[in-house]
Amino acid sequence: MSALEIDGLSKYYGQLRALNEVSFDVPAGEIFGFVGSNGAGKTTAMRIILGVLRADAGAVRWQGAPVDADVRRRIGYMPEERGLYPRMKVGDQLIYLARLHGLSRERATAAMERWTEVLGVAERRRDEVEKLSLGNQQRVQLASALVHEPDILVLDEPFSGLDPVAVDVMSEVLRSQADRGVPVIFSSHQLELVERLSDRVGIVSRGTMVASGAIDDLRATPTSRWSLALARMSEAPVAPPGVTITEAGPARWIVEAASADAAHAVLAAAVQQGTVTEFSPLRPTLTDLFRDVVNAPQEVASA
Repeated sequence: MSALEIDGLSKYYGQLRALNEVSFDVPAGEIFGFVGSNGAGKTTAMRIILGVLRADAGAVRWQGAPVDADVRRRIGYMPEERGLYPRMKVGDQLIYLARLHGLSRERATAAMERWTEVLGVAERRRDEVEKLSLGNQQRVQLASALVHEPDILVLDEPFSGLDPVAVDVMSEVLRSQADRGVPVIFSSHQLELVERLSDRVGIVSRGTMVASGAIDDLRATPTSRWSLALARMSEAPVAPPGVTITEAGPARWIVEAASADAAHAVLAAAVQQGTVTEFSPLRPTLTDLFRDVVNAPQEVASA
């Protein structure tokens, strides 16, 4: 399967370590969420993939071969800072950018019309970019990354400044691109969105990849935790050996057990004592995980 591979990227600015042997891969058809605090190294890694920056060590490969100028022409890139010509009309600009990537005028025009329609800016084709709202500028910026039918998508904060409707549109576009076999990398500080949209996630902190893997794997905990609530009952159910039960509120408890079977033994006991209104697993969110791994002493964790 085709994959974009980032292998041991390191980058220094004098004594400042921007990236430290960062490695991950994005197979065809996968959405990879790249998250980290400001200055963590996300944009540096993306610029190296694009060839805008040169790595001090490591390699970027596509389909097993080094990424060269020909491959980079097939990458759709969306920078965090908008890179459009502010006084150029939207339609003309998208056609121009598509032709730079090798499309004929006919194909470029058709692609411009398609993506401005899909992204909800068809009525603004004749407007200069600087006259658009920030949200519509962001839509046009995404269109510029898609208009040449890229084989790879690298998007730096594509959801910044968008309203909820535009976020939904963007999300659908990224999923449709992945569905047609495009590997998609995107960064975002909106961790709930990253958790919902990504197939896998990488968390970078101070230039080092501190966690990487599928969302469910990253959220896994060594013990199972459950929220248990009962109607009209003030006493906690009996805890079998190896299970800890702590009160979380009126008629509500947190059950922590070494296994799901042990937790269900608590549930069976609770059913004998009263009416169970809730018994649901508790797992850390991506936001919880992000706080934990970023604030922890820096060690590489991989799932």
